[in-house]
Amino acid sequence: MSPNTSAIARVRTDARERVLTAGLCLFTRHGYFNTTIHDIARESRVSIGAIYHHFRDKEEIARSVYTMLLERMVGIIHDIRRRHFSTHDRCRALMAQLFELAEDEPEAMEFMLHAKHREFLPTEKPVCSSKPFAMMRDLVREGMERGEIRPIDPMVASASLFGGAIRMIIGRLDGVVDRALPEYLDEVWTCGWRAIAR
Repeated sequence: MSPNTSAIARVRTDARERVLTAGLCLFTRHGYFNTTIHDIARESRVSIGAIYHHFRDKEEIARSVYTMLLERMVGIIHDIRRRHFSTHDRCRALMAQLFELAEDEPEAMEFMLHAKHREFLPTEKPVCSSKPFAMMRDLVREGMERGEIRPIDPMVASASLFGGAIRMIIGRLDGVVDRALPEYLDEVWTCGWRAIAR
């Protein structure tokens, strides 16, 4: 690849990332239906022509944001699986990571948990059926197979373990929880784990 080709590829990648970042920000702040391509162009500082070079329409931008966030969560879970062996440690590390993401990138977490994706991405699975949530249930199933978690319905066990954490994240995003989420980690983790541990 020549230096010129490499520079062009970087500019295109940068423009695409700026559009996705702007889309995430605007969809979260104003909602999908109240955001226009012109708004995204203004926020991203990418021309409308360049936006249409990368994306067919606004729905494709929203789908790309959604896919990007799901893929990122999948990567985080894979990384946690590599770094931790026991179900206890994996699930606790995941809860800690979710709390940190909610603090560091509230718009991303809000888009994942608050947006009514089915209204504007009708062909996508509901977020609770998406790959990251399925991987969370798999962690719990593995815990049962290892004898770390009582043999109960995996959906019930997953909801018992992670449900409190997700409610705390929603509370934080809504301004109801006033302290940083990592400060609650030990309490929330202990409550969730005690509910399902063998």
